[in-house]
This record gives sequence, structure tokens and C-alpha cells, in this order.
Amino acid sequence: MRTQSTLNITRRSLLKAGAGLGLVVALPSSLLARAAAEDSNFEANAFVAIDTDGTVTVQCKFLEMGQGTHTGVATLVAEELDAAWDQLRVEGAPADGARYANRLLGGQGTGGSTAMADCYEQMRTAGASARAMLVAAAAARWSVPASDIRVDAGVISHAASGRSASFGELAEDAAQQPVPDKVSLKSPSDFRLIGKTVARIDSADKVTGRAQFTQDVDLPGMRVAVMTHPPRFGAQLASVDDSAALAIDGVHSVVTTARGVAVLARDFWSAKLGRDALSISWDESKAWRGNTEDLFDRYRELAQTPGLPARRDGDSDAALASSDDVHEATFRFPYLAHVAMEPMNCVMHLQGDRLEVWNGEQLQFGDQLVLAQTFGLPPERVALHQLYAGGSFGRRANPQSDYLLDCAAIVLAAKADYPVKLVWTREDDTRAGFYRPLFFHRVRAALGADGLPKAWEHRLVGQSIAAGTAFEGFMVKDGVDASSVEGAENIPYAIPNIAVELHTTNDQVPVPVQWWRSVGSTHTAHAVEVFIDELATAVKRDPVAYRKQLLAAHPRHLEVLALAAEKANWGEGLEAGTGKRRGRGIAVHESFRSFVAQVVEVSVDDDGSFSVDRVVCAVDCGVAINPDVIRAQMEGGIGFALAAALFGEVPMEDGLATVDNFDGYRVLRMPQMPRIEVHLVPSEAPPTGVGEPGVPPLAPALSNALFAATGQRYRDLPLGAKLA
Repeated sequence: MRTQSTLNITRRSLLKAGAGLGLVVALPSSLLARAAAEDSNFEANAFVAIDTDGTVTVQCKFLEMGQGTHTGVATLVAEELDAAWDQLRVEGAPADGARYANRLLGGQGTGGSTAMADCYEQMRTAGASARAMLVAAAAARWSVPASDIRVDAGVISHAASGRSASFGELAEDAAQQPVPDKVSLKSPSDFRLIGKTVARIDSADKVTGRAQFTQDVDLPGMRVAVMTHPPRFGAQLASVDDSAALAIDGVHSVVTTARGVAVLARDFWSAKLGRDALSISWDESKAWRGNTEDLFDRYRELAQTPGLPARRDGDSDAALASSDDVHEATFRFPYLAHVAMEPMNCVMHLQGDRLEVWNGEQLQFGDQLVLAQTFGLPPERVALHQLYAGGSFGRRANPQSDYLLDCAAIVLAAKADYPVKLVWTREDDTRAGFYRPLFFHRVRAALGADGLPKAWEHRLVGQSIAAGTAFEGFMVKDGVDASSVEGAENIPYAIPNIAVELHTTNDQVPVPVQWWRSVGSTHTAHAVEVFIDELATAVKRDPVAYRKQLLAAHPRHLEVLALAAEKANWGEGLEAGTGKRRGRGIAVHESFRSFVAQVVEVSVDDDGSFSVDRVVCAVDCGVAINPDVIRAQMEGGIGFALAAALFGEVPMEDGLATVDNFDGYRVLRMPQMPRIEVHLVPSEAPPTGVGEPGVPPLAPALSNALFAATGQRYRDLPLGAKLA
């Protein structure tokens, strides 16, 4: 296996060759084209490089963590470049906030299902600019009008003269052409790749093992570090006896930091054995010793009182007080872990006044700055090398840069002049935080004479993700964290009187929290869509028809709702199995500017055990850049959401997480995966996110299906695989 240092040399060699042997196209985030002027800047500045062998290398500013961004950006470039698909290769772009900013996040990073929305025009422009330069080079070489030249599948040709050339043959000449100030982009009717299914560009390397993840990095002289964190949040190290650890073969050293104790060794297993041999005493005088049930009791009390307003339409208090048809429900949502396939890890090498970092980097704009401050370096001296990540679901986008600061603290404490690879175990990743916040919801509605809600009051209680982070300034307004109330604050149903209120509990609970795939919508969609179903049932209306009546002003919600219902044969009976009750439920939700509706079908046995048999999903995410990637993300999101709906929970007892691996924190097994159908709404609207929007509708649709089968409401998550 090649080491990462070898990979880095290969990348630099390719792009430096572009100075005299190939074409390099650079575009700032404003989309105004600018050529790269210095060899040493090619790696940092290039969006598209074409080598003399015809290879088209695209720098992807987003982390590829399984969601398909590399395939997406390659598709956008290849579409406008008119390249052959097998010419394309994609690399993770280095940290360069000026060049590679995600304009929807405000800095270089990947999250919020923003990748394709941010780069849709930018990467197409990069491809079109490279195409224009190739055409100009061909026109100059053949002394023909550029308008007479066509480009198809990586070949530039002039029909009248019968001449043709490959991209590689013209790359050197094209490099001498000015980058055009403005290019025309294709009409959707001319697309040959966008909207079509092409093979994922990263699949072959992942299947064969050529793909480079952080866990694959093996640099000369590198040592592997394993960390011990305090068992309770707020605890501090009192003392450590490392004599037994240092006696283990392969262990190099033991260091203490403000974050815990680390063992450095020649390999992971030696470091793990060394950590197990440590004798540690913790000062828990300031540690949190709470538990989940006490939190829910306290949250329930808070939900009885008004919170900070997130939305106020009309006068819900008066409408509720004057109504004799008021309905109420409460919902509980536990802490959830991310449990990505590849636990947290990174590699750092401090060499004088330069720090190099290799990892699946999700928030370059924050992590680069924090590491620069930690090491006393200017940010440009902190190089973040982008690798694949084995999943994230939000975990690697940590506002506190936690695992990176773990590694930094180890490098500094060890005075390491060698590369250090930090590896968290699954247990570390599950016990040491950060979690999807625990939440409690109380929802009340007053129904009018027409059976429709005339008032809606929704109170949420839980921790803020943004509070105390660099995101607080623009995510928390008047004390309300937007990520706590998204999906509730923007409820689309036509209700004249709405009050959405929030109690934030960070001052009471020190459990570390952060975004988890689809963030606030993980709980708000469930509460809203289950309660809407309850209201429809109360007035004996069909749940789909009831929603349609309330969504008249929201055509994109209506369209996915109607499509999912149609494809699921809503309204037709389900064939009953022997000793089984069947049920079908529906939910619709907008998140990350995409619209998703799902219908879930279940079978319930007499003993209360049940199976999820089928999920029909309809999605409107604007232009479908790659329909197969979209379907895969919906399928993956449904499986991810189903695991959480059935089993997901990190219980806290006496301040300790009581689960730490997949035996306690269960994920979905293959036999539990339902049949899934995904249907796309045709659209020419700008593309929106697909990495997260498949998650929110699943749990409420499942809950509603269980009600249809049993006549009992199941509001609290997780539901379990067997009903009480």
C-alpha cells in the first residue's frame, strides 16, 4: 500500500506538470475565472486540471464520506467539459478558505446537505471554462473558427477538415489560453450526464482497497495514539500510574493532557493494550451525575411553562382557551450516537513552523483556525490533507474540534517530531460524546368546526447545539437556536394561530451535543407528523386527504405527498398475514430545502413484535444530478432512521453512558431492512440536499403505520422491535 506521503507527491507532480504540460483552471468562489500563475499554487488553486495523457482531475472542496459528492462534482465538470466519464478522477481539495469556501456554510466545509447546491453552477463553470480553452487552442492550431469545433467524450474535432485531437494532445496549448471571463452553460435539454445514472467515481477504489481513509495512513516513523477520556462529563485527571503500560512491548510513551491520558505505541493494538494497563484516578467532584429519566421529568415540567418564542402567528393562547376541542400529546427523544463506520481519527505531523494533518476533514474553516491557534502558527501553515471518511452523520463536523484537539494535545505533550495517528475506539466514540440532544416536546391543538386546527402550540425542551460555539452568533437569535426548532418553527400546515416556543437547557446539562444527520428535524418531524395524524384520526379524516387540505399553499409538499401515496397504493387494503395485523402510515417533511414523503407498511404479530415490510419514498430535490446517488441516499437515510426509531438510545445513569458498542447501541441488521422504493419528482429547480432529508419522515410514518395496525399511538422514541 502506498503511504500518504507518496500520495501527496503524486498529486503535486500531476498539478505542477500542468504548468508546461497540461491545463489548469481556477475559479474563485465568485465564479469569475482566474488562471493559476505559480507552480507552487497549482495544488491550492486548481478546480480542474487536464494532464497530457487526457486525465481530468477535479479538486473537490467537499468531504466524501459516502454521500456521493465526488461523483456529483465530477458529473458537473464532465457535463460542461464534454469529457468521457472514464477520463475523470477526483481528489479532496486542501484547506484553502479563500478558494474553496462553501458559500452556503460561510467557509470551507461539508454539511447541511449543501454540497451540490453550493457548487452546481461553480463546477459547471469550471468545466465550461476548460472546454472553451481547449476549443480555443484547437482553433488556433488548425486556423479554423472556434464555432465550427465540436467536443464529444473527450475528443475535439473539426468536421470540415476531418481533424481531431484528444484533450491530452491539446492540454499544453490550452494552458496558454486565457481563462474566459464568461462562459455559457448548457440548457437542461442538452444534458447528457446530469440527470442520468453514471457509475460512482469512487466505487472501484473502495471495492479494491485503493481508496485512502485516515485509518490507511502509514507514514515513516509514525506512532499510534489511543486516548483515555474521563468517564463522566466534567471529571478531571487526579493521578495516573503508567508503569504497567510502559512495560508492554511496542508502547513508546504515555502523556497526560488537559483532555485525558494517551498512550503512544508502534501500532494500534499495542497502544490499546497499554491504555488498558493504565491505573487512573479521576477527580469527579465537579462531574455531572445525572440520568436520563430525571432529565425527562425536568423537561416535562419546563414544557408546561412558556418558553422563548420561535414563531408567533395570531393568538394561539386565546384560541386554545376558547376551544372545547383541544388535543394534546407529548414526545420523548433520547440522546443518540453517530456510530459512523470509521470512528474518529486523524494524523498530525509538526515540522518546525508547519503542521500537516491528514483526515476526513469536514469543517476546514474552523479546524484549521483552531489548530493554528493551538500550535501558535498562522493558518496558512496548517495544511489539511483531505481523505475519504468512513461516514460521519455530522460527527466529524464538530464545533469544538474535539478529536483534532485530542491529537494536537498529544503532539504537544509528547514533543513529537514524528507523525502521530490518533485512533478512537468504538467505545470512545460512543461514550465520550458528542450526541444528538435529548428533547421533550409538548404539542397542543384546537380544532375548529370544520375539523381543521385553528390553533397550534408547540413547546420544545432540550440543549442547544450552537450555544458556546463559533456558530452561536448566526444560529442563535434572541436565545433560540435555529437547529433546535427547525421543522417545527416552519411547519407548513395552514393554521391561523401558531406558537412555537423553546426552553434551552445548556446551563443545566453538560452532556456534549452536536448535529446528527438531519439535526432538529430528527425530532420535530416526528412530533409534527404524528400529531397531525392524530388530529386527522380525531375527526375521522383520511390522513393524506387531511394533509392535502392543509398544504394547499405548499405545492412541493403536496407533490411528494401525492406521489408517495400513489406509488404506495394508499387507500387500498393491505393483505393480512396469518396472525398479523397490517398497517400503513405516511409523513411528509421539508429539510435542507428538499421535500420528502414516505409511506411505511408494517406487520404486527399477536405477541406485539412487528416488522417494517416496505417503505415508499418520494423526493423533490430540484435537479437530480445523479438519480442513482439520490436513491442510494434515500435508502441509506431510511435505514439509518429506522435503526434510530427502533433501537437508538444512549441512556445516562449516574452520569455514565450505559452503552458503548453495537451490542448495546444497536444498528439495523440486514434482515430488518425493508423493501424500499424511491421515486423522484422531475424538476429543473436548482439542486438541493439529499444526504439528510431522507431521515426525518421515517419515524413518524412508522409510528402512524403502527397506529393503523393496532389502534394505539406510539409517540416516544425508540419504539423497539416489540410493542408493549
